[in-house]
Amino acid sequence: MARPRASRDPTALTVARTILAGFDKHYRMFRAISAAARDRFERAAWTEVIAAHATRVHMYDQRVREGVAALQRRFPRGVPERLWPDAKHAYMGLLYGHLQPECAETFFNSVSTRVLNHRYFNNAHMFVRPAISTEHLDGTEPTYRAFYPRSGDLRRVLRNILHSAQLKNRFEDLDRDVDRLHDALRRRGALPAVLPDNAQLQLLRSPFFRNKAAYLVGRILHGATECPFAIPLLHNGRRQLFVDALLLDPADIASVFSLGRAYFMVDMEVPAAYVSFLQAMMPRKPRAELYTMLGLQKQGKTLFYRDLQAHLRHSEDHFVVAPGTHGMVMLVFTLPSFPYVFKVIRDQFDPPKETTPDAVRERYNYVKLHDRVGRLADTLEFSDVPLPAGRFDHALLEQFARKAPSALELQKDRRIVTHLYIERRVTPLDLHLREVTGPEKRDVIRGIGDCLKELAAADIFPGDLMLKNFGVTRYGRVVFYDYDELCPLTACNFRRLPEGADEGLLEPWFGVGAQDLFPEEFPTFMFADPEARQMFREEHPELCEPEWWQQTQAGVRAGALADLFPYPHPVRFPRP
Repeated sequence: MARPRASRDPTALTVARTILAGFDKHYRMFRAISAAARDRFERAAWTEVIAAHATRVHMYDQRVREGVAALQRRFPRGVPERLWPDAKHAYMGLLYGHLQPECAETFFNSVSTRVLNHRYFNNAHMFVRPAISTEHLDGTEPTYRAFYPRSGDLRRVLRNILHSAQLKNRFEDLDRDVDRLHDALRRRGALPAVLPDNAQLQLLRSPFFRNKAAYLVGRILHGATECPFAIPLLHNGRRQLFVDALLLDPADIASVFSLGRAYFMVDMEVPAAYVSFLQAMMPRKPRAELYTMLGLQKQGKTLFYRDLQAHLRHSEDHFVVAPGTHGMVMLVFTLPSFPYVFKVIRDQFDPPKETTPDAVRERYNYVKLHDRVGRLADTLEFSDVPLPAGRFDHALLEQFARKAPSALELQKDRRIVTHLYIERRVTPLDLHLREVTGPEKRDVIRGIGDCLKELAAADIFPGDLMLKNFGVTRYGRVVFYDYDELCPLTACNFRRLPEGADEGLLEPWFGVGAQDLFPEEFPTFMFADPEARQMFREEHPELCEPEWWQQTQAGVRAGALADLFPYPHPVRFPRP
């Protein structure tokens, strides 16, 4: 790669160096807190795991604010707007040989747009398109290690792979775990009986830490075949390690990397190299999602925005009101050819909603900081998003005019959406339940209860249990996506209905506090269909009793971090 010509303007170079210093500080801190996940895992310091996740989510914005402040100190009168193209050019020269150039470009965009107050969205002033290639980029150490099994030697290789994690904890029974991995590989055909000369297991150098697990992530190559794998390592009650499963099914591995879960902590010198490796394992996963799952959410947003702009250039359909029952807080629209929905906070909320836009934003931020346990849709938050004016359906424009006029501004041939959240599109649950019958209907209703249980274990209560606020993913998993009444489970007061209470009364005759909830009423509130209501009571009778909720609250208050697995129970190895 030819080195970009450095800018001759010393002021532009000073701007570039100031911004890059801010990014380098950010990535040092990001990498340090990610690398410390190893120590937290070894010590089983689960409350520290939760705190570190929340801390890391906020780090980027803090460093951007510092970068803006540093420029304001150096240039009290401001950086002249005419200087920004030269500053960008100088920045490109500084990125030659940098190990995180794509993330550094995004940091430049974040600082420049704040200084310029979002006035310029063109490639002259910011990195609308990437300038520095990350192809074949690698660090001082190789991103992954290769292990070469030979006939009769596979157990030795598997033992070396487990040891390569370099965790201080002893294994509960290393020989047993090696045998289980060996037998699972053979039984499931991941390696042939006679190994070709090029047979190898490639393992990413850093384990992937999340919640109470460490994952060894890699791929198996033999002949022309590639097979991804992941090995979750867990603690027993004595801080000894054991292998919980061998994940080989691409769907199971994709579930582990779902955006509905907390982000991984991974010690990466070159994040682009990790993303390239992971995309080879999961080719259907966009790079934007992979960066996000590695904790680099801003880079994920950058790539998502580029993907959206490319899709708009190569498509012709219109933004339309999203299908489903309309909510009282959000205006939701979608582009049918693009698998996402766009959510805008309405200017005014319909009764009986009493929340505020600021409270809604706080709840979305609460979800971002929390472990979503695979049951809450992850969101990308954007401000001042330009979209082609001619791509808005007339009915959608009418919805904006009536419900959120302040959220849409017209500029020449663009409409600027001032603030929105973007989520993966799912099928609204109320619509889905109308289409299913028999065993499939029961499976969905079982999934609703499982969703509530797993959210409760993570100290989350959805608030509004109406089915329109739930959805079904393309993998058939029930998720919750309406956050305006979401709250900590421990903030709720679960009560039993007084004797003689009538669920049909519009107003109760007994006192009800603002946080009081009556689980006996949940089935009636959630299901107008008597058959569905009865199925829910049969599948999850405990959810209709306040004692179950109270016991779950007690566990959360005691600091228990629930064992919630992002892969199917049948693939887990049996526990003694």
